Amino acid sequence: MTAADATTDYRQLMRKVERLVAEIDLLDDIDATVHTVAESIITHFRSELGIFGGRLYKRDGEEYVLLATFCDAKELKPGLRLPKTYPPIAECLIHGTIFMGPNDAGVDTSLEADLGVHEFACVEVGSDEYILAFNVEPGSDSEDVLFSLQIVRHAINQKLRHERMQEVFREARRIQASILPDGPPNYPPYDIAGRSDSMESVGGDFYDFIKVTPKILGLAVADVSGHGLPAALQVRDIHMGLRMGLARDFKIVRTVERMNEIIHHSTLTSRFVALFYGELELNGNFIYVNAGHLAPFHLRADGTYRFLEEGGPVLGPLAKTSYERGFVYLKPGDLLVFVTDGIVETLEAGGGVEDEFGNDRLIELMRRNRHRTAAELVDDIFASVDQFSGGAPSADDRTAVVVKMPELAVTPEFAEMPYIDPPPLTP
Repeated sequence: MTAADATTDYRQLMRKVERLVAEIDLLDDIDATVHTVAESIITHFRSELGIFGGRLYKRDGEEYVLLATFCDAKELKPGLRLPKTYPPIAECLIHGTIFMGPNDAGVDTSLEADLGVHEFACVEVGSDEYILAFNVEPGSDSEDVLFSLQIVRHAINQKLRHERMQEVFREARRIQASILPDGPPNYPPYDIAGRSDSMESVGGDFYDFIKVTPKILGLAVADVSGHGLPAALQVRDIHMGLRMGLARDFKIVRTVERMNEIIHHSTLTSRFVALFYGELELNGNFIYVNAGHLAPFHLRADGTYRFLEEGGPVLGPLAKTSYERGFVYLKPGDLLVFVTDGIVETLEAGGGVEDEFGNDRLIELMRRNRHRTAAELVDDIFASVDQFSGGAPSADDRTAVVVKMPELAVTPEFAEMPYIDPPPLTP
């Protein structure tokens, strides 16, 4: 039975085509995927589509190069080149699909004979990257063929969009993995650890350890508004901007002000960034700027604490804004604890909207476990939050960093530093 003899059920055909495409695993590259999808569609739906073979072309500048032939088409050596100005190709790029025969204007009958073609149809896929040319059975209805090819085009483009988006996320994950520290910094006498978990495959939380000088370690924690790929791209800009500013020997306040200007004028102007940046010295001094970030806290050995709030607004909304520095002095047994709001805003399993993990639980957890290492304390935070939520998926990215001054931490630099009274503490 030919295509002309059949009554095509296009809704059923659409379901069958999409089901087939969904079953085809993505191969090593997109070229192979397009070839396999097109060949499989012809193999399974020859009677419905009225096509029995074809050729796959890929764009190379101003030409389309033959990659492969498939099914019952005349076997041709790959590498044949056709200019994109060849009328059937030009029409296909304009309309997406075409149906042509030897009597149509612009058809080179000698070329088509060399290709083993009499009547043919073409479909453009992948945003002009590929042309699929199909041999059509004699007597096929051109409108049926074109309608069917639109289904094919839709199915293949769906597959290509999925693969390209997956590749974008794979690249984003690689970038984000290269940005986050691959381990704790070697900065004795301090014990330092951090961890960041994204709610999606990539996220908007970020932390960094930056060796400013042999005696100064930069500590950064940031939380970009939103989630996923746009937030991850903004994280990359924060990472690069901080390091570039510090490399140019900017002072801490000037570095943050420059970061604010850059983010405000960036193409991602809807993205706001909460940033905490501080510089830890070997003698116990910690100078910082809090740009709208959830305030970290300094937990002293005697159990008292204070939040590190000095700074200014979040980065991005205003082109010009000023920031001020804050200061704390760490002594043996003290902790600095940094988290993003994905930690403290985690909701209790089965609780109401007000039942959050909160700062009070976090502070008490650190008091109770302060004898443990920094890495163990970070793990304690994530384990406690997970238990509190009953293991529910996170509604936000989660990050925690802990800096611990061990009880017996005495270095020459620390011993020579006179004691400095810190600001009033919160009991």
